[in-house]
Amino acid sequence: MSDSEATPPKRKGGTMVKLLLPLGLLGAGGGGAYGMMAAGVIGGGKHAEKKEVDNPRLVRKGEADPYAVKKEGAKEGEGAAEVEGEGGSEYKTSYFTFTEEFTSNLRDSDALVQIGLACSTRRDGRVLIWLKKHELAVRSAMLNVIADTSEEEITSLAGKENLQKRLTTAINQVLTKEEGFGGVEEVFFKTFLIQ
Repeated sequence: MSDSEATPPKRKGGTMVKLLLPLGLLGAGGGGAYGMMAAGVIGGGKHAEKKEVDNPRLVRKGEADPYAVKKEGAKEGEGAAEVEGEGGSEYKTSYFTFTEEFTSNLRDSDALVQIGLACSTRRDGRVLIWLKKHELAVRSAMLNVIADTSEEEITSLAGKENLQKRLTTAINQVLTKEEGFGGVEEVFFKTFLIQ
């Protein structure tokens, strides 16, 4: 046997295979790991069980509100039971009355307005608790909205309805900033005086 027959011929590119093989294995392993993460098998990927956000929920009529606010001065078991009608909305409506009236000047006017306000929610009692807790910040935001209203706007029905919507938005912005959720659906006028 000759020397040429005993030694197999050297392949060109053998070094290239030695370099690319580990890179290919590394890429396949990384892709597999990513696939398992995306499927939620490891590492809590996008399909993993998501934690449910505990925002105030709608409360149906006849259903107990786990966050019901007790009326001030009422003792346990005191007073008449709440009675709900069968018609209208399927959800309970709760009201929050601002204790003090809002007095403000109007934009580009010498006129003053004095308004008694309340708001409503169909969400659980946490919204009412948060309104009480953040009443100072809510009042400040509402006064800014009132002061940015012209006398012409506030004297028309459409202007008053627009003001109610803007006040609702202002309340919900404060509650969302402070608690992560708004929940107020409407603002109501109790008293309305322009001087």
